[in-house]
Amino acid sequence: MSNKSDNNSGGIGVLGLLGVAFVVLKLTGVIDWSWWLVTLPFWGGVAIAIIILLIHLFVIGVNEISKKG
Repeated sequence: MSNKSDNNSGGIGVLGLLGVAFVVLKLTGVIDWSWWLVTLPFWGGVAIAIIILLIHLFVIGVNEISKKG
C-alpha cells in the first residue's frame, strides 16, 4: 500500500477560465459583445466531442462498406 495521494481533479481548464473572464467583462460593461460570443468558449468542449463522434462514425461507416465490398 502506498501513501500517494492522487489528485486528478483537472480543474476548470483554459476554455472555462476564458469563458468566465468573458462573462465577467460583459457584466461589468468592459466589452460590448453579444452573449453568443461571450459564451463561445464554453461550447469548445462540446464542439470537440461532436467532431470526434463524427470522425468515429465515418471510420465505422468506411469499415462496414469495405467489409461488404
